[in-house]
Amino acid sequence: MTSGENIFLFVPNIIGYGRIVLAIVSFYFMPTNYIVSSWCYIISGLLDAFDGYAARYFNESTKFGAILDQLTDRCGTMCLLVTLSSFYPQYMFLFQLSMCIDIACHWIYLHTTLLQGKTSHKFVDLAENPVMRIYYTSRPVLFSMCAGNELFYASLYLLHFTEGPVVGGLSLFRAVCYTTLPIAVVKSLIALLQGFIACQNLAIIDVKEREVASGKAQ
Repeated sequence: MTSGENIFLFVPNIIGYGRIVLAIVSFYFMPTNYIVSSWCYIISGLLDAFDGYAARYFNESTKFGAILDQLTDRCGTMCLLVTLSSFYPQYMFLFQLSMCIDIACHWIYLHTTLLQGKTSHKFVDLAENPVMRIYYTSRPVLFSMCAGNELFYASLYLLHFTEGPVVGGLSLFRAVCYTTLPIAVVKSLIALLQGFIACQNLAIIDVKEREVASGKAQ
C-alpha cells in the first residue's frame, strides 16, 4: 500500500458505510414499520457479501474493513434483540443472555487472537476441537449456522406483526421460527465454547507474563 492511499475510501469500506446507514434506518423503523425495517435490514446483510467480493476484486482487503463488518453484524443483531425484548417481554432474559454471549465471546476471542500474535507460546487451538474445526473450515456449515440464527430472530420479529403466508396449515414465519430455533441455540453454545477456549489462551498469556516478570524480579 502506498503512502497516498486512503483506506477509508476503499470501495468495500464505502459499501460498509452504506450497510451502517441501512442498519440505522432499519433500527428506527423496527418498532413501527416492519416492511421498511425488514428491507433495510436484509439489504444491509446482503451487502456484506458484496463488500467481501469488492475487497477481493479491487485488492482492497483491510483490517479496518473486517472490523467494520464484524461490528455492523454484531450491532445489527443486538438492536434486533433489543426490539424483540420489547415485543416479547416474557423472553427478555433469554434475549439478554443471547446478546451477552454474542458480544462477550466474540470480543474476547478477537482480543485474545491479537495478543496471541505478539507471543510465541503454545495455545489451545480451536482446530483441535472437532466442533470448532467443522464450524470454521466448512463454509456451508458456517453460512447455515449464521443464516439460521438470523432467520430465527427475523421470523420472531415478523411474527409480531403478521403470520405471513400459510403453507400446509402453518404460517411461513412460524415454520421458519420453529425450524431455526435449534440452530440459534447451537450457535450460542458454539460461541460459549469459543469464548471458553479464548479464556484458556488468555490465561496462558497471563501465566507466561507472570513467569517472565517473576524471573526479572529475582
